[in-house]
Amino acid sequence: MIKRVFSIAVIAACVLLYMVPAFCQEDITSLLDPAFPKHERPAAVFAHDAHNEMAGIDDCATCHHVWEDGKIVEDESSEDQGCADCHAVKAEAGKTDLRNAYHKQCTSCHIKEDKGPVSCAGCHPKGGAAAPAAH
Repeated sequence: MIKRVFSIAVIAACVLLYMVPAFCQEDITSLLDPAFPKHERPAAVFAHDAHNEMAGIDDCATCHHVWEDGKIVEDESSEDQGCADCHAVKAEAGKTDLRNAYHKQCTSCHIKEDKGPVSCAGCHPKGGAAAPAAH
């Protein structure tokens, strides 16, 4: 009886051990959008969770916005979509292209908050070297 209970407990522990990571989002550590056919600089170093914790960002919509009729839709988030789902690599009439969308999103906040990098090398370190862990 004890062997059976122990065996069931071990099996349950193994199942849980392998299931938990399947339901957890891995922390994002860099931004390298596959929509760009050619990258001019290394991926932007970006520790998603550390950045948001340090910046006090609790609402995903702060960065993952939704636009309709030229205005941000309050209390709606697009974190289940990639930026390229709305922003094309090549500019379309009346829309911000993908490269500028990334840059506007980050640098405008960094300038407003007077924190974080605003230069190219501040986010895109040469050779892929580590940039500040949490902008």
